[in-house]
Amino acid sequence: MGVIVDEQVLTCSIPPARFFKAFFVDSNNLFPKILPTVFKSIEYTEGNGGPGSIKLLSFQEGSGADVMKHRIEEMDEANLVYKFKIIEGPKMGVLDFESVSSVNKVEGAADGGCILKSVVTYNTKGDNQNAIQETIKKAKEGFVGFFQATVGHLQSNPDAYN
Repeated sequence: MGVIVDEQVLTCSIPPARFFKAFFVDSNNLFPKILPTVFKSIEYTEGNGGPGSIKLLSFQEGSGADVMKHRIEEMDEANLVYKFKIIEGPKMGVLDFESVSSVNKVEGAADGGCILKSVVTYNTKGDNQNAIQETIKKAKEGFVGFFQATVGHLQSNPDAYN
């Protein structure tokens, strides 16, 4: 078993609190709306979005995954911090990952926009490094796609999430 820590830093012109509200607080409503070819639905099966809540993400056919479950570890709207752990999903269980956790922090940028800092920790099992690295690459690309779609939506809808 090994540990891989992957960091991403993304920037945009959207104010931090507005971006956080859309991307993390209301992602269960927003993502299926703006990314209908990726998500069938996102719903809470336990809780209402606070720490300990379980979020079930259902993906469209052909996306490479059927469902994934996240457990929210922290939702701090005052400090713009969102932490979650993937507790069920593709490549979990007997395959390549023991666990996957994510720590996300949104900060203000000098231009009034924001900086999203994301650190994902992958606890791997087995030694299939090619499959592990490919899964991480796809996860990063997906995260960037979700980020870009959210920014585009917020830019096109200036009154949303104010």
